Amino acid sequence: MILKLILGLLWCLVHLVISFFGSLSHLKNDLECYLISFKLLPKYRNLHLERLAYLGVVVDSREAKNALKVKQLLCWFSTIGINYLILYDIEGVLKELIQPGIETSTDGNPINSLDVVADTKASCYRHGGMFMECLSSSDGKEAIAKAANLLYSTCCNSDNKSEIAFTEADMTHALKAVGTGGPEPDLLLVYGPGRFHLGFPAWRLRYTEIMYVGPLESMKYGTIVKALYRFSRKYQNYGK
Repeated sequence: MILKLILGLLWCLVHLVISFFGSLSHLKNDLECYLISFKLLPKYRNLHLERLAYLGVVVDSREAKNALKVKQLLCWFSTIGINYLILYDIEGVLKELIQPGIETSTDGNPINSLDVVADTKASCYRHGGMFMECLSSSDGKEAIAKAANLLYSTCCNSDNKSEIAFTEADMTHALKAVGTGGPEPDLLLVYGPGRFHLGFPAWRLRYTEIMYVGPLESMKYGTIVKALYRFSRKYQNYGK
């Protein structure tokens, strides 16, 4: 009994210590984000975004219905100077929210326009000087189906069907040929309940840096700046 009591006390002590340091880490991060938002930390004032040609953002579909949060997020990206933004959620909620002049809140009431205009193809828009592409899980399924049909047609038209072996390069070429290849984001920010990309097209994530930034409802400007700063300081090795 004494041994069990001692082990139970040690377990509680370890749990308290871990919880304390976890809370301390969250507090430190929140304080740092607060200071970044008010530009009180010099190293975060000038972001070097030369390597960030394409930024991807994954949002959980339930949180994506909060149009005001989405609007604020896009305004922050535009202010920071992002040129090409790839937005993704599983159910396509962002596609419905981000349409020229018809943004609505979750209760159906209109909100201030995001000043977006349709671009050259469906689900592509411009917000100021920022180009935006909206994706959902249906885009991925359709892309794979179209690319597979194209490869199948190529196989049927070939004289030596037994010698055909499709490679990753063939699939990439087929995806581009059907117009669903698209650029690969250099950095992917994930807003959602877990540390995974929620079904973002895998063929566009070959060399992508993925960062989890918490739920959308608790998003912070400082968190975005901090993530972009961390990305600018990373060195990536590409194998053959």
